[in-house]
Amino acid sequence: MNLENTQVQMRKGILEYCILNIISRGEVYASDMLEELTSVKIMVVEGTLYPLLTRLRKAGLVEYKWVESTGGPPRKYYTLTNEGNDFLKHLDNTWKDLVESTKRIKSSKKSK
Repeated sequence: MNLENTQVQMRKGILEYCILNIISRGEVYASDMLEELTSVKIMVVEGTLYPLLTRLRKAGLVEYKWVESTGGPPRKYYTLTNEGNDFLKHLDNTWKDLVESTKRIKSSKKSK
């Protein structure tokens, strides 16, 4: 079994949840999301972020607006839609349940 592959799969499993949490704080530029995700070791590949943002937009969970930049081309800033906020609330509950379930499993002693 490949440890690194399992670790990557675990990170991928929570990536969408982490992205929605970052966007929930307010307007955010994709490279800022990438920087934060990379700094906390959730994601290190830029090519993963943009397709996921497109999928979230097509699902109606996020939207973006173009903002002119003084130092280059316009930038897309992402925000959550109302549907995205509701979706994130449900994911928050799921996350809490998963954390609690994992804690119980890890703390259970093997019975003989």
